[in-house]
Amino acid sequence: MAFLAPPPSKLKPFSVVRPFRRQTKCPVLSNAVKYESPNKFSPKLGLQFCCDKEKGRIGGRAFPIVMAAAAKDSGFGKILFSDVEVKRPRNVFSGRRWNSLDVATAAVLAVMHVLCLFAPFTFSWGAFWAAFGLYVITGLLGITLSFHRNLSHRSFKLPKWLEYFCAYCGVQALQGNPIDWVSTHRYHHQFCDTERDPHSPYEGFWFSHMNWLFDTNAVVEKCGRPANVGDLEKQPFYKFIEKTYIIHPILLAALLYAVGGFPYIVWGMGVRIVWVNHITWFVNSVCHVWGSQPWNTGDLSRNNWWVAILGFGEGWHNNHHAFEYSARHGLEWWQVDMTWYVVKAMEAVGLASDIKLPTEVHMRKLAYPQQS
Repeated sequence: MAFLAPPPSKLKPFSVVRPFRRQTKCPVLSNAVKYESPNKFSPKLGLQFCCDKEKGRIGGRAFPIVMAAAAKDSGFGKILFSDVEVKRPRNVFSGRRWNSLDVATAAVLAVMHVLCLFAPFTFSWGAFWAAFGLYVITGLLGITLSFHRNLSHRSFKLPKWLEYFCAYCGVQALQGNPIDWVSTHRYHHQFCDTERDPHSPYEGFWFSHMNWLFDTNAVVEKCGRPANVGDLEKQPFYKFIEKTYIIHPILLAALLYAVGGFPYIVWGMGVRIVWVNHITWFVNSVCHVWGSQPWNTGDLSRNNWWVAILGFGEGWHNNHHAFEYSARHGLEWWQVDMTWYVVKAMEAVGLASDIKLPTEVHMRKLAYPQQS
């Protein structure tokens, strides 16, 4: 899920702040196209979860307190209001050599945040509704429905024209091209909360939230070059987007400027991109630190209601890690899941098919024993 582009093919020497003490032994993902097995091991994808994760239930309550988490990031210790302990604190800002992609990623993020400072002075209802509409289009259709549930997990099928349209919406979220995003996310599930996870709060809350984006070598160091997205790499559309990725958000910015000038840039690009990106990052950080864990997944994933509301259902993250093949994340009637509602609507009009849901056997297997 690198911000701008995949890690460079020829890596330059760099110093690692804290070398790993041991290597986990997990098979490498294959280039197969299916992602449908309801078990921990997917023979179609060659996906095996590492067996050295901490077992047992990890409880916790949902606390909408994010800034306080930084208190423990500088060293070992539990993250505030959580039972999650930072075991391998990683500082990406010093003690290593930054490559050009790291600098570009940090620069673009900085520019987007600076644009937000102009928001109070450039407000108009037209700019606001442009930002809100793009939030839904790029966040829901692009990231949660396309990049995540459709491309990463193959939870349902869409006609190719609609699959490509939704994926293009995700490109405009400025979270990286589909090949890179999907590869990183599949590695996250394969190595979840182990030393090879691209973004685990065991390395610090802020590392799992966004700092990992600034060290593009770290993902290669942990997981190797992408070897788990053969289903996307063989499609010319995704290869084209990979090669031309940064051009597309620039074209959108030009269109917004033509329509509404600088206020539309501030709101339609700056405010909207910062908003959508931080909500996406909350799933990596907050939903592995604060919330409930109704399923015995053996990792830190949590259900967090407020992230679910902001993230179109993605906050039901423990549900997702229990049944990652499922198109539905809000498994209870009261668990709001806007992405699932859109998938169901697409199914009703014949646009979505082969929708995968948790089986009763799998749910019983991962449920905690009822206490008498």
